[in-house]
Amino acid sequence: MDFADIGLKVPEILLPADGVDLHRWAVIACDQYTSEPDYWRRVENLVGDAPSTLRLIFPEVYLEDEGADERIAAINRAMDSYLAEGVLRPLEPGFVLLDRETAHAPSRKGLVVALDLEAYDYRSGADSLIRATEGTIVDRLPPRIRVRQDASLELPHIMVLIDDPGRTVIEPLFECDLPPLYDVELMEKGGRVRGWQVSDPERISQVAKALRDLAEPRSFASRYQVEGQAPMLYAMGDGNHSFATARAIWEQIKAEAKNPAEVMDHPARWALVELVNLHDPGLEFEAIHRVLFDVDPKRLLVELTAWLGSQGARIRQLVPGEVSGLDDAVNVA
Repeated sequence: MDFADIGLKVPEILLPADGVDLHRWAVIACDQYTSEPDYWRRVENLVGDAPSTLRLIFPEVYLEDEGADERIAAINRAMDSYLAEGVLRPLEPGFVLLDRETAHAPSRKGLVVALDLEAYDYRSGADSLIRATEGTIVDRLPPRIRVRQDASLELPHIMVLIDDPGRTVIEPLFECDLPPLYDVELMEKGGRVRGWQVSDPERISQVAKALRDLAEPRSFASRYQVEGQAPMLYAMGDGNHSFATARAIWEQIKAEAKNPAEVMDHPARWALVELVNLHDPGLEFEAIHRVLFDVDPKRLLVELTAWLGSQGARIRQLVPGEVSGLDDAVNVA
């Protein structure tokens, strides 16, 4: 099933076959613990010879090491081997409903779907249906492209946010009697994840309708006071560079095709992501702090206050020890 108007596709998802140890199968995203090789050594020791996604990803802690080409070739061989030997089994086309227990929250809900890369533009000022929420550093893409371009499998760790205050897209699925897929405790105190299959056409159409309602131009304009602007339905929450990598490879496939129209159904046109509601209580936002050296603090704060004001931020002075509320605030004392 294909819902092109909202950039949505119903994917065919592969899961480990019965008998695969899911505790050793599931590993954290490749761009985590990049300064902690000990973490990845512990994972290596735990996995051992068991089938694992550790063999299907390139942990970025090793990006600068020698032998990158050999590691990528080994990843491609492992993917082909897992497919040939039945380590992975295909589900019927559908979504996967997720409930994660993390160190920060007892529950964070998500829905694994496929999104259309034709509906994504990471450039600043883009008016595409899928947009980046951070600057995309193009120099970060080549290593990811090398890993992905010959891969026969996709292992996404991409979180895409939807602004659904009415909880109409993901949450109603938890009221349905869905077939369970897995319930696994993740390694290295990673929490727990449970998954359910969403393959019933009625449930899929329900999800698509709810997303379509969020993207309805008048509703979007009213929600954000942006009359006349193209709706944004999906905002990249995490994994923007992985999604941009997928887009780069898709563009390459089109460029190399004798007739681009003939490849528009190529599977590389879509990428798997996890949709998460911006209003999910299990979604935690943390500030990214920066340390500035060799600056005059008072002058910096004065100029920062002036700049924030020019951007329309609401600014007020904080009393020492006061905790800011929802308004933007800066202490210029």
